[in-house]
Amino acid sequence: MTLIILSYLAGILTIISPCILPVLPFVFASAGGPFHRNGLPLLTGLALTFVLFASVATVGGGWIVTANEYGRDAALVLLALFGLSLLIPGLADRITRPLVRLGGRLSETGEAQTGIWKPLLLGVATGLLWAPCAGPILGLILTGAALQGASTKTVILLLAYAAGSATSLAVALVAGGRFLGVMKRSLGFDEWLKRALGVAVLAGVALIAFGADRGILTRLSTTNTAAVEQWLLDKAPEQNTAMTGNAPAMTGNAPAVTGSMTGNTGMTGSMTGNGGAMMSSANASEAMPAGVTLDALKGADAWFNSDALDAAKLKGKVVVIDFWTYSCINCLRSLPYVKAWADKYKDQGLVVIGVHSPEFAFERDQGNVQTAIKDLGVTYPVAIDNDYNIWRAFSNQYWPAHYFFDANGKLRYHHFGEGEYEQSELVIQGLLAERNGKPASSDLVKVSATGEQAASDTADVQSPETYIGMAKQANFASPEDLLQDETQTYTAPTDLSLNDWGLGGSWNEGAEFATLTQAPGKIVFRFHARDLHLVLGPGADGKPIRFRVKLDGAAPGDAHGTDIDADGNGTVKEQRLYQLIRQPHAVADHTFEIEFLDPGVQAYSFTFG
Repeated sequence: MTLIILSYLAGILTIISPCILPVLPFVFASAGGPFHRNGLPLLTGLALTFVLFASVATVGGGWIVTANEYGRDAALVLLALFGLSLLIPGLADRITRPLVRLGGRLSETGEAQTGIWKPLLLGVATGLLWAPCAGPILGLILTGAALQGASTKTVILLLAYAAGSATSLAVALVAGGRFLGVMKRSLGFDEWLKRALGVAVLAGVALIAFGADRGILTRLSTTNTAAVEQWLLDKAPEQNTAMTGNAPAMTGNAPAVTGSMTGNTGMTGSMTGNGGAMMSSANASEAMPAGVTLDALKGADAWFNSDALDAAKLKGKVVVIDFWTYSCINCLRSLPYVKAWADKYKDQGLVVIGVHSPEFAFERDQGNVQTAIKDLGVTYPVAIDNDYNIWRAFSNQYWPAHYFFDANGKLRYHHFGEGEYEQSELVIQGLLAERNGKPASSDLVKVSATGEQAASDTADVQSPETYIGMAKQANFASPEDLLQDETQTYTAPTDLSLNDWGLGGSWNEGAEFATLTQAPGKIVFRFHARDLHLVLGPGADGKPIRFRVKLDGAAPGDAHGTDIDADGNGTVKEQRLYQLIRQPHAVADHTFEIEFLDPGVQAYSFTFG
């Protein structure tokens, strides 16, 4: 219920979003008649069209993007025709083509006009063009649908979002209608007003056609609706996590979470994790999913380090399932403990299984995963879950997430995020004692991790995971508009606020990552944390890409990470997470800069520790 309310409130906020401005002329063009005959059908058509396309887009893949582009083109033609018919009343009488006759009908006014088809059709056309500035809440909704599949819940949340937008537009419509009515009665300039609305509609069509609705308006706007939505998420009792970015597949620093162990061991546990990447909106303290069995492993696409496993093959074994993905910093920091458990307890009846559920497209490549498994020293079985079949069967929402099954195949305990490793190991020992009828080893593993796998300095991390790809980016501070799928020269900002970032040079901003099209080019970030990591990859040709890192304008020296030297030099050779900064001294605000000396690099996201 909390998320439904938040979705509705986020929809209301679209009225002050710059991306809604080109739609307003279409809305006000129907402000001259009774609300129930003009405004209500228009808003209904707009909201239902948005919900339909957003729902289908969550599962439709690339074809729906193409279909929507055709829909936008058709809507632009229809609305341009509507604007022209307002501007030139005789146009509809001189042109006899069916589509123009439809435009003529749309331009008809008068007391005899009683049908709702004009505003309804106008609302459908407007809904095809409506691309609100998607803040954290809409991104959160679409993420859940993308990972867990379309559902009734997704549609309800999208309806709530659309209803909120329709509510704010209805207020504007009623207020605008009253204002226009007063103007008509007092000044008698009905025809002039129609022509003015026609010009406004045509201007809106031009803005959308040339993409200015996502560019110029965003730069000119002083309203930050995403910040307001983030504040709502932070205050919501069921959504206490930092969500950033514009769009599907959201991750962030996960909240403290709780888990519980049930059964006849006499052990009960509740524990708090230190965070992990979160991939949905559900309450982090929810109960364990009901009905989950190890047969969910049959949904794997492939297996490494083992033949395919299922409940029958694992009968009599204590099993730990670890959901992870190899560029996730939270997963990497928990990995030394998972590996240590697998090694220590394998002869006592424990089987650890890593379920690799990808975040980025390159993590779907089984060759990349196999290389990562080898490089990370993972020797236990790994199930490839590219289609999220196992993820959905567990109703999982986190990287990392650990699920503990007893020797009878019953789920007994779970833990989300990093931390509380001692508690998790005690659970393993308790389940093994049940299985073997005698106590398991009482000592606990000792882990001394290095590099990116070393534990985070969580007490002094003030920078959230930040995405560079257009779909989920936030806090972009370069003076130019951030344009998707267009090559543009950006200016690196010199005065950054904490957690702001910017690009310098010629970049093409895609949904998941930004690509440097000409060298040199740079990324700058103002951060507060001990460690800074950046997920990077070479271009399509796979050629190594040289880069140089600076910290506050100078070589990092002893603050360099494992993937660069003291002078800040490094090379991107494969798609993975690169540790670039590890400070040995007191943590403070710093400006990070990475300059790429060769073109083609793909930059995905920053993480901190």
